[in-house]
Amino acid sequence: MKFIGIIPARYASTRFPGKPLADMVGKPMIQRVYERVSGLLDEVCVATDDDRIFDVVQRFGGNVVMTSAEHKSGTDRCREAFVKIGKPFDVVINIQGDEPFIQSSQIELIKSCFDDADTQIATLVKPFSPDDDFETSVFNPNSPKVVLNKYNQAIYFSRSVIPYVRGKEYTEWLKNAVFYKHIGLYAYKSEILEEITQLPQSTLELAESLEQLRWIENGYTIKAGISHEETIGIDTPEDMKKALKIFANF
Repeated sequence: MKFIGIIPARYASTRFPGKPLADMVGKPMIQRVYERVSGLLDEVCVATDDDRIFDVVQRFGGNVVMTSAEHKSGTDRCREAFVKIGKPFDVVINIQGDEPFIQSSQIELIKSCFDDADTQIATLVKPFSPDDDFETSVFNPNSPKVVLNKYNQAIYFSRSVIPYVRGKEYTEWLKNAVFYKHIGLYAYKSEILEEITQLPQSTLELAESLEQLRWIENGYTIKAGISHEETIGIDTPEDMKKALKIFANF
């Protein structure tokens, strides 16, 4: 199978304007992400709606396409970019532009989900550790949780804690059930990407503000690769300060 990685990158961000161009030890963050995944896929491309990002990617020698500023999700931006690229790929991988610590093993894991010919969409999850602080990790609404079936397909995603462990104090839940954190890396068969971007927003998606619920509500299956590698997303300038300290030892 042929895989293309597309990195959606917007300049406008409420919490961190210009985030893709933020300096990470002499290189913009978008370049750090691009270089982390180049060589792991058949092709990599940045999809942006901003001339400044477009110019920076061109200057460091990366592939980049300009896309509409009207997209509501990275999935929609990936679809437009894929059409504009105009090359035949079996699978499109949507790579977050604010995760410069993405691991090669995670890219290989999500690719391996398509060894199963029935896989339509794939993503990654990571088990919470029994030693994690429940209140700051599992209770965090900015860290979506996932419940899987026995085929490692996602049944539901939620900003709430799922599952609920009846008869136990919540401080004991991590010791009595497996809780999965969602890692926001998606891959779609190219024809499925076209289909899901035509769907209207769904009830559960609007309630939770999680676009993947739209796909589940419409009967699509999402295969989950189970990763044990931690990812570090950068959403704010404060996150960047922490990331720079980590980067020094990465």
